[in-house]
Amino acid sequence: MTLVSTASPAHDASRTSGASVQVASGNAIRIIDAALRGIRAGERAVLAAVLETEGSTYAGTGAMAVFGEGGHVGWLSGGCLEPEIEQCAIAAASSGTIGWLEIDTRADESLLSGSAVGCRGRLRMALLPLHELAGIESVLERWLLGHAHVMLEVTAGGVVRIEASTLHREWSLHAQPVAWPAQRWSVSIPRPPDVLILGAGPESATLVPLLRELGWRVRVAERRPRWRDDAALARLRNAAMLLDATPRDALVQAGDVDAVLVMHHHFELDREALDALAASTIPFIGLLGPVRRQEDLFKLLRPEQRAALQPRLRSPVGIDLGGRGPETIALSIAAQMQAWRHDAGA
Repeated sequence: MTLVSTASPAHDASRTSGASVQVASGNAIRIIDAALRGIRAGERAVLAAVLETEGSTYAGTGAMAVFGEGGHVGWLSGGCLEPEIEQCAIAAASSGTIGWLEIDTRADESLLSGSAVGCRGRLRMALLPLHELAGIESVLERWLLGHAHVMLEVTAGGVVRIEASTLHREWSLHAQPVAWPAQRWSVSIPRPPDVLILGAGPESATLVPLLRELGWRVRVAERRPRWRDDAALARLRNAAMLLDATPRDALVQAGDVDAVLVMHHHFELDREALDALAASTIPFIGLLGPVRRQEDLFKLLRPEQRAALQPRLRSPVGIDLGGRGPETIALSIAAQMQAWRHDAGA
């Protein structure tokens, strides 16, 4: 394995060849939240962002991790490269400069020496000392609330720009010269996807934390005391993401959402939900239950409502993975939503 790190202070004349990247899939919520907590605590946290990859790599271009005094949040490898990345992040934090790190495991000897990662690829990343980016927290907070996409731009000359809608910040930091062909990189961080779950049930204990781990912002609308008091929804209740509202009111309170799951295990409540959803433009609507149940529900809707729902409706929601029970159902739903989110045809 070849590791090339430059993290000490220096000034560099900026060049302008560019490379645009998109954040790889993963739970960016956890990483941005860790960055904010580190900033607020006055820690010397570092954001590591993958700018370029070649060959077989665990992380894609745009993947991120935060390295702070309490360890790191996010993974740029299967655990084999994080110790080396952390050491370089510490150097960038101590010097207050942008560090550049290249990890190259394409050579044959990398299979059996050093960390022996077994992958044949190359990662190039920037190490950004967050304590030197005064005011960045306002942009990250806006993203975390789901209000806007974020665009992060880094140049080899040390310029860092970040924007979320009309909010812009720019800094000029010291940066070591870097010999990579591209000298400017743009990282797009799409806003976290939102799902509104209409109705709780046995699947909630598995589905809610699983979707949150996959990077979804989750809200549940449930009026029945039996499920509102369920321990599986305690975190949502504490975060004010558990709504005591009808489906129609919940849709108004939730605002723009990417997906809705109808999961009451109650025929009339599901009919009420579909009636409200027919007038929406939400692109993914998942209905729990067999095909016959959906057919019975559709008999109670107007023809124009059925026509409005049909192209967007996944019924029964979930991918057939085999097996039965609430845990399997929850996994099948999360798998379908993950595939749909990434245009995998589900």
